[in-house]
Amino acid sequence: MYSSASMFFSSLHRASTATNMHFFQRSFATAASHIVPMQLPSKMVVYFNDLWPLLYSASTVWWETHIWYILPDEVKSIHLQNHYLNLLSPNEKENVLKIQEGEVQKRALLARALVRSTISRYLTQCQIDPQALKFKKNMFGKPELDLQNSSELCLPPLQFNISHSSSLIACGVTLHSPIGIDVEEKTRKIKNNIIAFAKRFFSPNEIEVLSAISDPERQRQEFIKLWTLKEAYVKALGRGFSAVPFNTFTIRFDKTATGSRLPGCKTYEACEISVESCNDPENCSSNVTFALMELSGSHYAAVCMEKDTSFKGAGSLPMKLNVWRTIPYVEDECVSGTEAALPINGFAQANVKFPQT
Repeated sequence: MYSSASMFFSSLHRASTATNMHFFQRSFATAASHIVPMQLPSKMVVYFNDLWPLLYSASTVWWETHIWYILPDEVKSIHLQNHYLNLLSPNEKENVLKIQEGEVQKRALLARALVRSTISRYLTQCQIDPQALKFKKNMFGKPELDLQNSSELCLPPLQFNISHSSSLIACGVTLHSPIGIDVEEKTRKIKNNIIAFAKRFFSPNEIEVLSAISDPERQRQEFIKLWTLKEAYVKALGRGFSAVPFNTFTIRFDKTATGSRLPGCKTYEACEISVESCNDPENCSSNVTFALMELSGSHYAAVCMEKDTSFKGAGSLPMKLNVWRTIPYVEDECVSGTEAALPINGFAQANVKFPQT
């Protein structure tokens, strides 16, 4: 039944060079028994005195979002992939091993292993075995932690979402607030005429914005950014494209400051990214916050999460992003504030330390 999958793992093992195998086996051996634990994503109330007086008000709230991403090309060890396979549930393992094409199968394996290893990192009252995690899908097919049937694991109310391209897999994690994440390759080609394609999926306002861009390359890049934000939005709502068509809402960029230089980030024109419903207010919500960034120098990544309405007078508030490149059980690298995680538009804040309140 699993002969094709076995052939894939065997061929991958033979194809790996001795040097690469030595590196991953050595690193895997030193880290195989555990992964580095993490504190839960937090909500921080920050009070400013004379710090950044032109950027934000005297006090504000930062909702923390954690992003973990893996580059499939960096995972070459067959032993490590076999370990990842053992993290999966029997049903997940069967679904992965049914995939015939080698690279697609590998990405499916890494995606499930990334979710399980990431969630098991977060500190709780008891240690969590990644394989023991239980998941369910909502009525629209969005995967969620099955907290009701996992009470023995002492799980916190984590929310997660995953996205992948052929060369990058990313998992976003928040506490309490639903999250959506989407990643798209910056070099993604659009076969059709961009405006003709946009007319099939985008709102009239978005089509107008794209039509005003005369440079074809810039128009293509802005199209990809919009698509990424819209994907993240419908995933945060938990409904997906079929339930919330892209042309039923508009993504807007509203300038809030120019030339702002945030610690750890390049100078860029700051914009608040917002959403408004065109003709389907029942299925669309404006109570969300966005972040858009370049990830690993090769992808656009959009994050959308629901705002916490428990804080009175919060208004439009920033999202604090912490980003890690990972090979689970081998290596974790915080890339917040580096060239690997650059904010583009919105209030993405990279690894900034604030005074304790």
